[in-house]
Amino acid sequence: MSFGRVNQQWSTFGRMWHVLNAYQQPPGKIANLAAEYLQGKHKPIYDTSGTVGDHVIIVNSKSISYSGNKWEEKQLFAYNGRPGGQLRMPAWKVHELDPTWIVKRLTYRRLSKVSEFRQNLFTCLHVFPDEEIPDELRENIGNVITPPRRLPKGISDYKQEEIDNFPKVWLPMDDFVKR
Repeated sequence: MSFGRVNQQWSTFGRMWHVLNAYQQPPGKIANLAAEYLQGKHKPIYDTSGTVGDHVIIVNSKSISYSGNKWEEKQLFAYNGRPGGQLRMPAWKVHELDPTWIVKRLTYRRLSKVSEFRQNLFTCLHVFPDEEIPDELRENIGNVITPPRRLPKGISDYKQEEIDNFPKVWLPMDDFVKR
């Protein structure tokens, strides 16, 4: 067995740490990506009976975005098992109380339904509301996961030189008055 083969096996069987930026991303797609990496479905040795998944760190969970009017329409439920213990809240209110809860809940629901695996896999998920990651986690990061949705550049992302060099479609007359 060559030295290269040993390194390949180590990287296949070892647990890696991945970081995923949730800025302006739909929480359902973020949860799907995180669940795939937590379960190890991206690895060639994936098996449903074992835990071969990796650790996933999700940052900027306070900046997730639902499309349309889902912040007001989507109702999130929680139930503690007792009579009258049902809780129903709109998504915007839950997100206001805890910006990490929606991403955690959606990721948990997308994990394998076998409860002992599900709970063990969920401990490998680390969600932070902003870009602040503790140093002990930051030094373990080995990969950055590509976000599911590409974001267009805003006007503030362009330099003044690029704005000035952009071709003009319409040039105002000399007597044009700006309001």
